[in-house]
Amino acid sequence: MQRFLVVLALAGMSVKGYSQGLYKPRDVQHAFDKNTRSADGKPGKDYWQNKARYEINITALPPERTIRGSEQISYINNSPDTLRGVYIKLFMNIHKPGAPSNVPAPQEYLTSGVHIDGFSVNGQKRQWQQSPYSFTVVPVRLAKPLGPKDSIQLSFDWHYDMSLQSNREGMIDSTTFFLAYFYPRVAVYDDYYGWDRNSFLEDHEFYSDFNDYTVNITVPNNYIVWGTGTLQKPETVLQPEYLKRFQQSFTSDKTINVVTKEDLAGKKVTLNKSNTWQFTASNIPDMAFGLSDHFVWDAASIVVDSTTNRRASVQAAFNDTAKDYHEMVAHGQHALKLLSFKWPGVPYPYEKTTIFQGYAGMEYPMMANDETYEDPVFSRFVAEHELAHTYMPFYMGINENRYGFMDEGWATTFEYLMAIEDMGKEKADGFFKQFRVEGWIGDPSAEQDIPIITPGNVVSGAGFGNNIYGKPALGYLALKDMLGDQLFKKSLHEYMNRWNGKHPTPWDYFNTINSATGKNLDWFWNSWFFQPGYIDLAVSDVKKASSGYSISVKNIGGFPAPADLLITYADGSTETKHFNSSVWEKDLKQTAITVATKKQIKSVKLDGGIFMDANTKNNSFPAEDKKGF
Repeated sequence: MQRFLVVLALAGMSVKGYSQGLYKPRDVQHAFDKNTRSADGKPGKDYWQNKARYEINITALPPERTIRGSEQISYINNSPDTLRGVYIKLFMNIHKPGAPSNVPAPQEYLTSGVHIDGFSVNGQKRQWQQSPYSFTVVPVRLAKPLGPKDSIQLSFDWHYDMSLQSNREGMIDSTTFFLAYFYPRVAVYDDYYGWDRNSFLEDHEFYSDFNDYTVNITVPNNYIVWGTGTLQKPETVLQPEYLKRFQQSFTSDKTINVVTKEDLAGKKVTLNKSNTWQFTASNIPDMAFGLSDHFVWDAASIVVDSTTNRRASVQAAFNDTAKDYHEMVAHGQHALKLLSFKWPGVPYPYEKTTIFQGYAGMEYPMMANDETYEDPVFSRFVAEHELAHTYMPFYMGINENRYGFMDEGWATTFEYLMAIEDMGKEKADGFFKQFRVEGWIGDPSAEQDIPIITPGNVVSGAGFGNNIYGKPALGYLALKDMLGDQLFKKSLHEYMNRWNGKHPTPWDYFNTINSATGKNLDWFWNSWFFQPGYIDLAVSDVKKASSGYSISVKNIGGFPAPADLLITYADGSTETKHFNSSVWEKDLKQTAITVATKKQIKSVKLDGGIFMDANTKNNSFPAEDKKGF
């Protein structure tokens, strides 16, 4: 009987999940204890998340810099908790003098911040109260607590001035604006972290609930507005000729010049002295918009789902002088095709995307704010990266502020895999090493070696950037190399199926991959994501064995990286022997690679490829004499 109970207990462990040995912060462990998260990686039986409905009206009258807005927010508390207050995010206060920031703020960047002109709760007007020491996060105490499954109505009237220095948002030029993070919003309240009270510090990113939006943007005549969501009743803002071109683009593989510079010069693109462009979107984490009176408009579409033959629109808005942007719709079509059918191999989930010429190299739902470049290859590279963000963090509601490696790391991974399709592996490897690995491996400072799992909101500087881009991308690619494409894609799809439209944590990802592959990969997660370290492998010995040779490889840096052994034989022939990360499962410090051969080995050299080695001086093992080993 006792033996039976032991076997049953062991079986129960495998059913519950593998990742019981990974460190969990107390807040994450609390979510597992409350059954909102589960050890097998699925959302727990008691999982919940809050939601809001935003109805927003914006007026923008360039060249006047002031943006005026009003909104109604219906916020639903799906949590089991009674909320005695809410936190409001006012991202535009990052421009206010004195706001904490990790990025220098020149005079052109500064404004007077967000001015709340009116505020009400459930129809009752209230005086807006904000401490002079609070900027992008403002607590609001409720007169009546918001109970579980109850809702609250919040109303705001506000205005702010566009920053002269454009970054993620701001003035592109005097009559071209990019509106992002422009509206007061309720911060995320979730099952493991509670209220997201982290300040926006400019270099870190965001965390948003999945909400429903209706946004009306009123602009002067001959201004075009591009943005997230579906443009409602385009016939009320566009002249018939441009409406026809716009509608044709949704079924055209070929780029259509919806509005040209000649059209804009004629000032007959829109219908009225002022026009209100309405956009709607459901179950999406944010909205962003660009507007201009001189940006041209190209558009086409591409099939993103072969099962349903569904097409997605690809649009570009840009100054006609930007040569690379004349190919941007084609770049976007190409990216959506690769993302939908190759990696991640999930149909692009939205009806459209727009690439807007700006200065940020930044992603938004259905939007990208990208620079113009002399090199069209680099323009495509940036566009592909930003469009890859569609999946993480927008399809998957990731807390970028704390766990940016869950979105930037994946976008970097997809960017690399698309680059292989675009330019071949050799050039893609060079690109990846130059932009994603060299800065990390070439810098031996301590902050570069901090664990990837370290919450990003407590990290800044170069260590932060490498921790969310190159390092985790290498971790995901090492996993792909170890599992093989088929199992890697299967487990990735399982993760995305479970958590799209929700808020996954790293532990949900680790648990899901474990359960989807049927493998206990805790040793891999622990070494790549939870431990400090770097990549440094060394060939320490080459010995004769019964079937050939045994090549000893030491892992000095601690990361279980794959590599190639380039073997040169005494007869002048060569062989490449690849080993993946699985060789480090039993012993992270040292492994032996067996080479079955009857030839004599003259020399061995280790090459990590994109898994660049911190010290290449110990990567070779020379012959002891002219005859070899």
